[in-house]
Amino acid sequence: MAVAVVMDFNGATLEQYDQVIDKMHLTPGGQGPPGALFHWCAATDGGIRVTDVWQTREQFDAFAKEQIGPLTAEVGLGTPDTTFHDVHSYFTDGGS
Repeated sequence: MAVAVVMDFNGATLEQYDQVIDKMHLTPGGQGPPGALFHWCAATDGGIRVTDVWQTREQFDAFAKEQIGPLTAEVGLGTPDTTFHDVHSYFTDGGS
């Protein structure tokens, strides 16, 4: 089952987020890692919010352990407040 993951990084900046994305070798608007269906990031009053939709929770957990955790720590981001939601439905642009 698809899962939505909402990560709030308190005190984080968009510049730090961009550093993490660069270290992951991802291109905004490009293809994400295997299992990732959708991703967005925005500034909030208290930091940044990253929201993902993944094919499975297990795929997200593996990516978080291998990439998100180590790379966010490397650029000085703390551990996010994370919530998970079972996805009832989602849409794509039809091109992927």
